[in-house]
This record gives sequence, C-alpha cells and structure tokens, in this order.
Amino acid sequence: MSSVPVLSAPHLAFAQGEPRSAVKPKPPEAPPKLPKVGADKTKGLDFLFGALKAAPDEISAKHVEARIWAIWLQTPSDTVALLMARSKAAMDAKQNEVALKLLDSVIKLRPDYVEAWNRRATIYYLQNDYGRSLSDIQQVLVREPRHFGALAGLGMIMQDLGEEKRALDAFRKALDVNPHLEKVPELVKTLTEKVEGRDI
Repeated sequence: MSSVPVLSAPHLAFAQGEPRSAVKPKPPEAPPKLPKVGADKTKGLDFLFGALKAAPDEISAKHVEARIWAIWLQTPSDTVALLMARSKAAMDAKQNEVALKLLDSVIKLRPDYVEAWNRRATIYYLQNDYGRSLSDIQQVLVREPRHFGALAGLGMIMQDLGEEKRALDAFRKALDVNPHLEKVPELVKTLTEKVEGRDI
C-alpha cells in the first residue's frame, strides 16, 4: 500500500503468523529521500519497472525502487504536496485521524493522485478497517496496476482475513512486478505449501 514520504520506511516487515495483538506492520513504503525524475511519468515508469526486474542486486533494485516511488509521489499541485507532507508528519506523530482528514482533502482535490489513496489505505489497514483499506487499494490498482506496495498490502489483508489463496495471488503479483520485495518470497513459499499442498 505502503510505503513514502508516504507510508514510511524502505525496510518494513510483513505480517507472518503474528498474533493479532502484535503491532501491525506497514506495507512497503517509499524511502525518505527520493531522487529527481523526469516529467514523462508513463514512459519513465515503463523503463523503471523493466529495470527493477532486471536489477542484478539489492542495491541496484533499491535505487530503481526509489525512483519509482519518486514518480508516484510527484504532483504538479503545491497544495497537494503540502497536504501530503502534513499527512506524513501526522502519521509519524501517530495522529492518524488528522492524517485521514488531510488525505480526504487531497483525494477531493486530486482523485487521480495514486499516493493519496495508497497512504489512506495504509492508515485504514493499521486501524484494522479492512473494508475501507481494500476499497482504497482498489482505487490504487485501477490507476496503477503495478503498484507493488498496494499489491503487498492486499496480500497482508487477505492473509489476516484467512483468505490464503487470495493472499498468495496478491503476493505473487507483487513479486512479479518487484522481485526484490523483502519478506514476500518467504510468504509466497509458506502460502504455496499451505494452499497448493492442501489442494493435492
């Protein structure tokens, strides 16, 4: 969903068989410092997603991933940029209700801005409001089907709900886009054994 001057750090863990009382992890999020990218988002993203799959090592992959997040976070609106910065600060201060109101404003101003939906989905997830989180994830994926943060977040929700096959499908899609996601390969392995082993 993750991740960002938006959902939060580049090395976030995923939930895996943790008790319900455990602190909920956040989905993959953008790193705090992002490199500049060109203005042609579609062309730039197509190139970067290809480079992400072909990255020879984790360092290269993280660099490419940061550039993808940078494109997703770009906005021509100074107002949106300010509201997003304030929502990030509110999240960091654990003021999620304030962050939600700010993100509601962003979505009203720019309903096509993917990262507002993504960040709001993350807050709802952390509040265990899976219905609203799933709704926002759907909005993200309609606008950017390759959003590996949203796909990973979808997988985590499905796993929490006991929908292991749907969780596996979501994690596999996330890995297909970004083979370098942390923890996801282990989740796919575990869920594959449960889901496909059970069906045999």
